[in-house]
Amino acid sequence: MAGSKAPTRPLSPHMQIYRWPLPMAMSILHRITGGGLYVGTLLMAWWLIAAASGPNAYATFGAFINSWIGQLILFGYTWALLHHMLGGIRHLIWDTGHGFSQSEREWLSLATAVGSISLTVLLWVISYLSIGGSQ
Repeated sequence: MAGSKAPTRPLSPHMQIYRWPLPMAMSILHRITGGGLYVGTLLMAWWLIAAASGPNAYATFGAFINSWIGQLILFGYTWALLHHMLGGIRHLIWDTGHGFSQSEREWLSLATAVGSISLTVLLWVISYLSIGGSQ
């Protein structure tokens, strides 16, 4: 085998040359948001336990949730909830046997991404305005 040349084989795709299809990215994000919802549910449990435990416990929770990090976590939880819901609707559409052409898959995935961001911002703006703005 001395002097023989190694066979030329195609390289495996890697991040520099492989573009993730949007439906694949949304599927991965759907799974990640499901995990995020688990963590957010612990936050909701803390809220309920604090409300049942009395004013001091509730004040501690309120101080955390009204801090910038608490608001950021709550905003992320809202987005994860809406993204996961819209991803579930996308899967429900697929369960009916519709939306499998490439253009439909791309459109449904884009609608999930844009819809979850838009609905999150809209929900937060409406909530902010309903409590009287920045008092």
